[in-house]
Amino acid sequence: MADEDRAGSLTPISQLGYEACRDELIEVVRLLEQGGLDLDASLQLWERGEQLAKRCEEHLAGARQRVTDALSANERDQS
Repeated sequence: MADEDRAGSLTPISQLGYEACRDELIEVVRLLEQGGLDLDASLQLWERGEQLAKRCEEHLAGARQRVTDALSANERDQS
């Protein structure tokens, strides 16, 4: 991820699936841990990482709800 060059061409987080969010978050963490970025680039990456983490949590919550709903529907069908 070339920080500033890529900043304008990043896919909006709302359009990313769980795996894409997770993979990009892993890359953001790797770049931040590697160091060598200026403060502004580090802050931009950190902000993107926070947004990616939130989106991952939303995807997982949605998946959890779908499983719960499917199990409930299955129980109703068996009653």
